[in-house]
Amino acid sequence: MIHRLALAAALLVSLGCAASQEQAMKAAPGTFVLKTRRLADEKTATWNAKETAVIVCDMWDNHTCQGAVRRVVGFAPKLDAFLKRCRAEGALIIHAPSDVVKFYDGTPQRKRAQDATAVTPPVEIKGRRLIPEKEGQLPVDDSDWCDCKPVKCPVQEIAKKGWPWTRQIALIEISPEDAISADGKEVWNLFQQRGIKNLIMTGVHTNMCVLGRSFGIRQMTMLGVNTVLARDLTDCLYDPAKKPYVSHDRGTELIVEHIERHWCPSFLSSDIR
Repeated sequence: MIHRLALAAALLVSLGCAASQEQAMKAAPGTFVLKTRRLADEKTATWNAKETAVIVCDMWDNHTCQGAVRRVVGFAPKLDAFLKRCRAEGALIIHAPSDVVKFYDGTPQRKRAQDATAVTPPVEIKGRRLIPEKEGQLPVDDSDWCDCKPVKCPVQEIAKKGWPWTRQIALIEISPEDAISADGKEVWNLFQQRGIKNLIMTGVHTNMCVLGRSFGIRQMTMLGVNTVLARDLTDCLYDPAKKPYVSHDRGTELIVEHIERHWCPSFLSSDIR
């Protein structure tokens, strides 16, 4: 009998410890707890939500590649739900639909970015294409990136008529307290105005705009911003008929691994509390 009581007591202590650990993992209001990954290295980071921004990169309403359109439509609701969670905790949401920001001219969200006081950055802010001396080459051949089957989209012919995107996809809400900008200098000014130190990058496309825009991962990490990529809220442009001849999803994984190796950690949107 005594032995059974001792076992029961030990079990209660064990359950209590587990509950305490679970409680400790839950973020306090206004705080994000993220489980980040950099290749095999996993860490837990705790961020002040008000010192955090989420950028939505180039989630357009259309694209030259209809395969890309389908994938954007597929994960846009999940991204919108994630933005609602972050917004509710006090993070700044920045919508960055490059090429079509004029669609939002005159809106409070657009003016919010335009009106932020200019602050001189520590390095020049510009678009940052592949930097071979730092990151080598990308792990996929994205020179012909349309993966539509059985007939590929005539990307170059479409481009000659003008890019088909006109605005950000309507599946993603732009809330009154958000900002709209696809200009790295404006984004930097907003960060300085609001004391933002942390950045969650979302959107498309991982191997192109997410990395290379003036507000993208390369530039933001060079500015010293604590940056992470939401790896389940992004997509790459890659045709599996090109090297390394892997599936589209695996191509995206390879780009994420490249980013983790050379630029910043990633995390899953479910791994934030």
